[in-house]
Amino acid sequence: MAEQIKIADAVAGLQSALNETAERYPEFRDRLQEKNFTVQIQLMDGSFAEHLIFENGHVVLGSGAHSKPDITLSFYSEVDGLTMMKPDKDWKGYLDVINVIKNFRAGWQGPDEISIWFTETLDKMGQAGMQYGTDMGNGVKRYTSNTTGGAVFAYVKDGKIIRVTPIEFDDSDAASWTINARGKSFTPPRIASADAPTLAWKSMVYSKDRLLYPMKRVDFDPNGERNPQNRGISEYERISWDEALDIVAGEIQRVKREHGPGAIMNCTSSHHTWGHLGYKLSARTRFFNNIGSTTVVDNPDSWEGWFWGAMHHWGQSAHNGGGETYGTVQDLLENAEMVVFWSADPEATAGVYAAHEGTYRRRWLKDLGLPCVHIDPFYNHTAAWMGGKWFAPKPGTDNALVFAIAYTWITEDLYDKQYVADRTTGFDKWKVHVLGEDDGIPKTPEWQEEITGLPARNVRALAREWASKKTYLCAGGAIAFGGACRTATGADWARGVVMLMAMQGLGKPGINMGGLQQGTPVNARFWFPGYADGGFSASITGGNASVINTYQNMPSTFTGSNVKQLVPRLKIPEAILDQKTDGYPLDFMSLEGQFQKFEYPAPGHSPVKLWYRYGGSFFGTMTETNRFARALRSPNLETVINQSIWFEGEAKFADVILPACTSFERWDISEYTNCGGYVNHTFTQANHRVPCIQHKCIEPLGESKSDFQIFLDISKRLGMGHQFSEGCTELEWCRRFFYGTDVCKNMSWEDFLVKGYYVVPAPSEELRDPVAYRWFAEGRHKDTPELSMAPADFTEEMGKGLQTQSGKIEFESSSLKRFAPDDEERPPILKYRDSWEGTKTTELYSKYPLQMISPHPRFSFHTQNDGKDAFTNDIKDHRVLVNGHYYWIARINSDDAEKRGIGQHDLIKLYNDRGAVICAAQVTERVPPGTIHSYESSSQYVPTGEPGESPDIGGCVNILTPVRMMVKHSHAQAPNSCLIQVEKWEWR
Repeated sequence: MAEQIKIADAVAGLQSALNETAERYPEFRDRLQEKNFTVQIQLMDGSFAEHLIFENGHVVLGSGAHSKPDITLSFYSEVDGLTMMKPDKDWKGYLDVINVIKNFRAGWQGPDEISIWFTETLDKMGQAGMQYGTDMGNGVKRYTSNTTGGAVFAYVKDGKIIRVTPIEFDDSDAASWTINARGKSFTPPRIASADAPTLAWKSMVYSKDRLLYPMKRVDFDPNGERNPQNRGISEYERISWDEALDIVAGEIQRVKREHGPGAIMNCTSSHHTWGHLGYKLSARTRFFNNIGSTTVVDNPDSWEGWFWGAMHHWGQSAHNGGGETYGTVQDLLENAEMVVFWSADPEATAGVYAAHEGTYRRRWLKDLGLPCVHIDPFYNHTAAWMGGKWFAPKPGTDNALVFAIAYTWITEDLYDKQYVADRTTGFDKWKVHVLGEDDGIPKTPEWQEEITGLPARNVRALAREWASKKTYLCAGGAIAFGGACRTATGADWARGVVMLMAMQGLGKPGINMGGLQQGTPVNARFWFPGYADGGFSASITGGNASVINTYQNMPSTFTGSNVKQLVPRLKIPEAILDQKTDGYPLDFMSLEGQFQKFEYPAPGHSPVKLWYRYGGSFFGTMTETNRFARALRSPNLETVINQSIWFEGEAKFADVILPACTSFERWDISEYTNCGGYVNHTFTQANHRVPCIQHKCIEPLGESKSDFQIFLDISKRLGMGHQFSEGCTELEWCRRFFYGTDVCKNMSWEDFLVKGYYVVPAPSEELRDPVAYRWFAEGRHKDTPELSMAPADFTEEMGKGLQTQSGKIEFESSSLKRFAPDDEERPPILKYRDSWEGTKTTELYSKYPLQMISPHPRFSFHTQNDGKDAFTNDIKDHRVLVNGHYYWIARINSDDAEKRGIGQHDLIKLYNDRGAVICAAQVTERVPPGTIHSYESSSQYVPTGEPGESPDIGGCVNILTPVRMMVKHSHAQAPNSCLIQVEKWEWR
């Protein structure tokens, strides 16, 4: 009886609290006036029942059971009821709630719309009167947010964002670290840097291209003619949210009923707006796990050559085939004597969401006078700023340079024989090929000259200089990122540079991977999740690292998809148009997982009929992307839904468009540069770790909604709203996140809300991370602070050796030897091969004599920050205004331009058999003759005629890139192996 009084008191106290809160806070009073209904709270055995009547903004307590409640909340025991209704829950409190739910000790009866409104109202009662942000005076409030390019302050006045700036730390924030090296002291500035795209966010929020209302294609009738052939051509009409949600929910139900859940395909782009709730691997994954759908399998975007090649020689599956970076900033500053940037432009493509954090550190190279070498077909921004020797190999020929350097080291006795003997296997077999003893072709600097265009004397000098100094290699944008790894021979290059580092003693003082872009001495043992840790998806069927990194920190009910069908992202058009394709998975857990070929359609599954699209455009990021336009217009697709912030890319091909808001218009929580499960501890790119609450700075523009809310609204119509949100608001989920991190041990939730961020103290020098691979070089147990490798990956004993079968760097790959020993493209011992699209493809090269490279852009993050009438359009190296249209830029050497009568900012047509793109010419000596440089990632796809069949003036140069996989047994694009022709172009 005592416990019954307790639950009765809890219900009575809830009624009083609701009314008292409404009296104190007008916004909560307005909330209570939204709905009239009765909720019954009872025990399952019938021993207790009371009800609350919500009527005209007031709550009345009713004794006993109600004859016809609108919703009923039932508990197995009174203890369960008290657990569920306890206000102000912390992490432990929510863990108790999850235990009640997953053991079916609580249940709802009644419509989701009312029951979720009720639970959200309880959240909002605790949030009433909440203070957040900083009053700056004169009507200005300062909030915090996070982006793909830095943590920021957003200043708001009269409900509008007036400016966005990097977060600057105050005296109460933790001190910065200092590195003492060679008689100098190096300390980063007290600021979280932001890149150019991030500083343009204000203009993107208020872009004229924002989608502000639900839209339907005028000639799409879900109950009649659908006219798929008009996608990309038809106009749109504004509809209500009710109509839009009814159509979407109805189509999901229809397609599942008629074809099964595998007929729904969901996918996202390479990026989305930042935050653990709103990012692509959280709310989206949870929603589609709940409804069931075919998953689009990502290719390892940006990491292709490392994932499909280098991984098989040194492991690192959890790093996409790249490497660990711990302690490398200090080691480089203290011990290195030279830095080689190979296909690396961290000043433009700063790595993984790191803004310009590394710029400060690379300035220290100048202070120390360390020489730099740059190997890139483009005289890139890092080379232009840092200075040093520039080598410009022909695109896709970097693998030949690898062999020539190795040949010089072998024949001139310039490599670390003891390290090779102790820490590697198979060297003598590879040496045979380098020396030409198997094919009669010694891979000399003279041999490579005809292939790469680099003078033999210069390559021999580079090899000697490299070997004579303790040298750091920055391969890719940060480490193992972009550039040469995205060519037809990208897997060869990535495999080769790992071998070069093994020949010089990887992990010894001053000899390692990196260019001061990663490896800062921040605290890697402070727990705050990264975006790939899955947010609140709690997914147990892959797609993120929920089951590894957040299961013990994030109290939420699990989700998982029952659909086993997969579609490879690069082959989506074939899956739609041909209704048949195959692929290889993106597996971070093992070396061999990537060999598990899958077929589409999967046995017992329907081909895709409904495509639910979300995030940035594929037209500017995938390959031969006119295919996507043709696929989107196919009658094989019965329905296309697009959930988007801006009217661009694939949004223009949708049947129904759902307008999402930006991250500045919703609540979220996150830490910038922190990927989590995809690439562990990427926050070592940052000079400071800065977890943030992403304040809801302004109300969503127009009728746009957060992705979370859109998915919740659809879920309610499908009767699974509680399975999606667990009855919590976005802000309450942020609080649940907060209590699952180490921030709550150092700062209260209330203080975190007001200030908006927390600077994680740097560890003392004695507790800084050990240097990457020092343990390996010295034959010790692994001592760097990461979960990878898995215990099963160690061959001899836990902690000893690499992920390879031998535990060593393998010149002869054991995993490739087991998989396909006769594979000509990826043999166990790396052999030289020509690019399948380059100067050696004679007939094609005679027709299209220019090689186009399309690296990651400097002034946008993939498609996210491009177009939209944003400030970035005014950057002269990003787009050029010609006759009222902002054209994408293509860089062309002055000799090639003169031959074609092309002048600065003339419009030019880039074309090949795959299509044509109109760009503005930038005539420059920063690309050698025969090379065209044009960044990938235009968000604008603007065909001049029929979509998929006519020249594009938006700038999607990936229309021209090859769809062929880098190697046959892979899911890897090779956009930087692309032959084209260029001619002057005029509107006719």
